[in-house]
Amino acid sequence: MIVVAGEALIDLKPVESRNGFLLSPHPGGSPYNVALSLGRLGAPVAFLGRFSTDFFGQLLRAHLQKSRVDLSYTAQGPELTTLAVVTPGAQGESFSFYAHRTADTLLNPKDLPHTLPDGAPLHFGSISLVLEPTASTLETLMRREAGRRLISLDPNVRPFLIQNKEAYKARLRSWLSQSNLVKVSQADLDWLYPGLSIEQIAREWLELGPEWVVVTLGSAGAAAFSRTCEARVEAPQITVVDTVGAGDAFMAGLLAGLNHSGFTSSTKLASLDLEQIAGLLSFATKVATLTCTRAGADPPWQEEVI
Repeated sequence: MIVVAGEALIDLKPVESRNGFLLSPHPGGSPYNVALSLGRLGAPVAFLGRFSTDFFGQLLRAHLQKSRVDLSYTAQGPELTTLAVVTPGAQGESFSFYAHRTADTLLNPKDLPHTLPDGAPLHFGSISLVLEPTASTLETLMRREAGRRLISLDPNVRPFLIQNKEAYKARLRSWLSQSNLVKVSQADLDWLYPGLSIEQIAREWLELGPEWVVVTLGSAGAAAFSRTCEARVEAPQITVVDTVGAGDAFMAGLLAGLNHSGFTSSTKLASLDLEQIAGLLSFATKVATLTCTRAGADPPWQEEVI
């Protein structure tokens, strides 16, 4: 079992219409997408978060259930569902969030399970680590479980929601010190540390604790760094329809590959060799590439990837 903790929201994407454009709703949220993709890839997965009881909240729950995601660790509340308006651009999509005291931002310590399955990896990421009180609640969970199980992290930085960049970077360092596997995009690193190379940042992050730091490079593929080696893979050339959810699909591909190969503890993760990590990167890149060939965060099913 892999447990994915974080936000669940609705992406509103503009589509052309006779009157200009309409906003089309799509289930989303970075951890939500990771859980969805893991379920479709055949990995046993549970989502840990909080849903609204409104129409969108029930749609989000049903969408996960259809993709074989366990909802035993979820809570519900009457608050509205978070909305994210997606704006396409030359450098990829940007997001505007409507998330003031919405359901998924109000996860409290009492909503956390007392225990999780033995050995189950636990994944965190994105705006759920920024918006309170969910952010502090998940930090409590991360501290509680660090050292007991493999912790993975994808910061998936959303500058629009970060009021104090330096405070965020300090908080990020605390997450890194408790994480075993970190995935980050080059765009995230460019915003966090302008002017520094991905190699330099990865080396600094590895000193804080992770066994592996993986950097997605868009159309250039992906790179992975450990204290002893570095691996890179190229991305296949495709016609991109939509990049929303591609990074989340990549993260799910990594976790699904680790689960399939039995590398689901920090000790086993640290033992990965160059050939094994390159294979994981290739699989994750394939999952992300297939996601980019269709609209919305619509990751592939297991039979589409093999």
